[in-house]
Amino acid sequence: MNKTAENRYVPDYAVHPGEILEEYLTSLGMTQTELSHRTGIALKHINEIIKTKAPVTPDTALKLERVFGRPAHFWNNLERLYEEVTARLADRERLVSDLEWLKRVPVKKMIEYGWIRAFQDMRDQLSEVLRFFGIASREQWATVWKQHQAAAAYRQSQKVATHAEAISAWLRQGEIEAQEIQCPHYDRSRFKKSLEEARQLTVEPPVVFQQKLIELCAQTGVAVVFVPELPKTGISGATRWLTSQKALIQLSLRYKSDDALWFTFFHEAGHVLLHGKRDVFLEGANGMDEKKEDQANRYAADALIPSQQWRKFVGVRPFSLEGVRNFASELGIAPGIVVGRMQHEKFVEFSWGNDLKQRFQWKLPNQEEEKVARGQV
Repeated sequence: MNKTAENRYVPDYAVHPGEILEEYLTSLGMTQTELSHRTGIALKHINEIIKTKAPVTPDTALKLERVFGRPAHFWNNLERLYEEVTARLADRERLVSDLEWLKRVPVKKMIEYGWIRAFQDMRDQLSEVLRFFGIASREQWATVWKQHQAAAAYRQSQKVATHAEAISAWLRQGEIEAQEIQCPHYDRSRFKKSLEEARQLTVEPPVVFQQKLIELCAQTGVAVVFVPELPKTGISGATRWLTSQKALIQLSLRYKSDDALWFTFFHEAGHVLLHGKRDVFLEGANGMDEKKEDQANRYAADALIPSQQWRKFVGVRPFSLEGVRNFASELGIAPGIVVGRMQHEKFVEFSWGNDLKQRFQWKLPNQEEEKVARGQV
C-alpha cells in the first residue's frame, strides 16, 4: 500500500443553481417577471431561488429546460451538487469537535497495516476512520461499540491498559476480513469434527497452519481470521456470530509460542460449540460469565490433551523433556502444548521445558498477498 499521505479536494463553497439562473437572465436581458410569465412560476418563488433561499425542484427544472434549452438534469445536478457540498461543509465543521476522539484511535498502526489510508488533513483522516468503522459519526461509534461488547467474547490480558477505540478497531477489522471468507451455513457436527484435524496442525509452522486452519473451518460455517494486535488492546482472541449461520473466531498475532495460540483457538472454538449465539463473554469485564469461560477453558484443555491421557501422563514422575516429546508424539500434537499445560497447572516451573515450545515470528501480509490468500486475484 502507498502510505504517502493523501490530499482530498473539498470545495470551501457551494454554487446554488439560483446563481446560475441569475446569470442566464442577465445574459439574455430577461427580467424575473418575464421568466415568471414564461414558466408560470410565481415571481416570489423565482426571487427566492435567485437569492438561494429556495431549491430548484425537478418540476421547476423541467420548466427552465423549455425556457433556456438546458436539459432538466443540468438544473437538477446543480441542485444536487449544491446540497451535497453544503452538507459536506457543515459536516466538516461538526467533525472538528470529534478530532479529540480521533487521538484515541490507533490511526498510525491502522495505516501501517493497510486498514485505512493516510490523509494530511485531520478531518479527512477522521472521515476515513469513520468509513472504516462503517459509521456516520463518533456518537454512532459509541452505540456500535456497546453492541460489540454485547456480542463478543474475547480473551484479553488484564495487564494491558486498554482503549475501547483500539479494541473496537481490531474487532472491526476482523469483521471486514471475515466477510470475505465464503462459508456454508454453520454445521456444528462438521465443525466439531474439523477440530480433530485442526489439532494435527499444531505441529506445523504458521506459514503452513494459518491458511489450512482458515480453509478447514470455513467449510463448516466458521470464519477464522488472524488480525495483528493493536496497541492498548491486549487481546488474544474473540468469538462472535456475524449471522445466525456464520461464526467468527478472530485471533491476534500477539502470541510468542504455540501453546498460547492453540489454547486460545480451542477456547474460542469452545464458545462456538458450547454457548448460545447471543451470549455475552467479556473476560475481565463486569458481568462476565465466569462459568462459561471456565467451560471454554476446560473444552480447550481436553480437546488438545484428553483428560484421561493427561492424568496418566502427569501421574508418572519425574518429568523429562524426552517424556514430553514422546507423549506429544503419541497424541499427534506439538510438545510445547504439553509444556504449556504443565506450567499452567503448576506441575513444573514456568522456566521448565520452554525449549520445546515453537516460537512464532509473524509476518504481516501486504494487501496483495492478502488478496491472493483469500482467492480474490
